[in-house]
Amino acid sequence: MKKVFRPNFKHLENQFDCILNKFKKEGELIGSEKRNVIKFFDLEDGTEVNVKSFKKPNLLNAIIYGYIRKSKAQRSFEYATLLLEKGIGTPQPYAYYENKSVLGLEQSYYFSNQQNIDLMFRNLVFDPNYPNREEIIKQTAQFFFKVHNEGIEFIDNTAGNTLIKKVGDNDYQFYLVDLNRMSFHANLSMEQRARNIAKLTTEEDINSILAKEYAKLYQVNENDFFQLLMKEANGFLERFNRRKKIKKKIKFWKK
Repeated sequence: MKKVFRPNFKHLENQFDCILNKFKKEGELIGSEKRNVIKFFDLEDGTEVNVKSFKKPNLLNAIIYGYIRKSKAQRSFEYATLLLEKGIGTPQPYAYYENKSVLGLEQSYYFSNQQNIDLMFRNLVFDPNYPNREEIIKQTAQFFFKVHNEGIEFIDNTAGNTLIKKVGDNDYQFYLVDLNRMSFHANLSMEQRARNIAKLTTEEDINSILAKEYAKLYQVNENDFFQLLMKEANGFLERFNRRKKIKKKIKFWKK
């Protein structure tokens, strides 16, 4: 088993090994187990650790991740480290483990801090009466403006992957999760920025607030940015629904 730790966390190795030995039967499950399995466990000092077990790859992907590309666990670990170095919030990365055979990657795990939060961005989408909703949306725009100015395109920028914690009367911190897919650029165009934010929601009232705040920071016309944002949001939704239909058809013909 390959084990890679961040500095200052190597002492957790024995505890992490014990966690993997009981991973299937113990731990608090987060979400479903359809693809990857995410659980959190208590460490000896009371700290909660989040452990993401990535789905076992098929034979082709096992070879690719074993010999050609970095595993999802490794990318999650390295991207989290990079985000923190750039002052962008993400749960503290601890380590990643990989189990390989001659056929390539068998299993991989990513260990990080179980972040204490108050909400996810999706709460703002589903609850129009969420307390201080408009201010949180404005600060979300400020957060992603910083992310984009660092040349970072967060591919899986959906409403459930932005975590939010209230740290003051009118102050919030943001954390990105599900990090294994990112692209890095010298600069992001206005279209790339809008396309990335558009994955959060198609709701016009939210996108209006996001566009107004982002356009002010980016120094572009607010209406132009809003129209572009809505175009990208609706396009993303159409592509998402199209993929779902294709997957359903494939599953039907496999029966």
